[in-house]
Amino acid sequence: MFTSLLSPLVHLFYPHCCELCGTDLQQTDELLCIRCLQALPATHFHRYPANPVARIFNGRVMVQQATAAYYYNQSSGIQQLVHRFKYRQRSDIALWLGKQIGYQLQDCSWISDVDLLAPVPLFPRKEKLRGYNQATLLANGIARIISLPVYPATLCRQQYTATQTKKGRTDRWQNVSAAFKTSGNLSPGSHVLLIDDVITTGATTEACCVALQEAGARVSVCCLAYAWT
Repeated sequence: MFTSLLSPLVHLFYPHCCELCGTDLQQTDELLCIRCLQALPATHFHRYPANPVARIFNGRVMVQQATAAYYYNQSSGIQQLVHRFKYRQRSDIALWLGKQIGYQLQDCSWISDVDLLAPVPLFPRKEKLRGYNQATLLANGIARIISLPVYPATLCRQQYTATQTKKGRTDRWQNVSAAFKTSGNLSPGSHVLLIDDVITTGATTEACCVALQEAGARVSVCCLAYAWT
């Protein structure tokens, strides 16, 4: 009884606001108001096998399925949220967005065939500076909804690579083609769902897929957002 009376008072002095518009929120586990949540540019790619993310890999590497939950562009709130969890230490945003991806994946007929979630790794020095790997946080959020194990050490980044931001497709591939290796603990034939934040040309994702397939795994891809060029 005391807690129920105290909660509105605490909320009055310590308001919990929408990350995008500042509207006061009622539940502490929410990050966005209903309006901003509904305005996030969902792709619905998970419903269509021949979607733009899947087409990125045509003729390059075999993937079982490929999807991205949202479009990434300057006019969408996704860009703001990604910037905050990558550069402003907002790990809670990455975890929450992972849960939103998980809700989408619940609709997928193929998700029951996946054995584990593997985040795209950061170079250790970069992860230490940031304090976490955002792809691992996304994977952890997904796992809370679809109850699949997360294996953060499935892949490791064995060399530092320069930022991909201003590189073209060929340069991106050359930058990461030998950057990844597997831990060696994958069972042959395992279906791995590779998790990352933003996919553009797919060079990093492709390099991870190649490493996983060389270890005998089948690979599907799931990213938070798709940035078309």
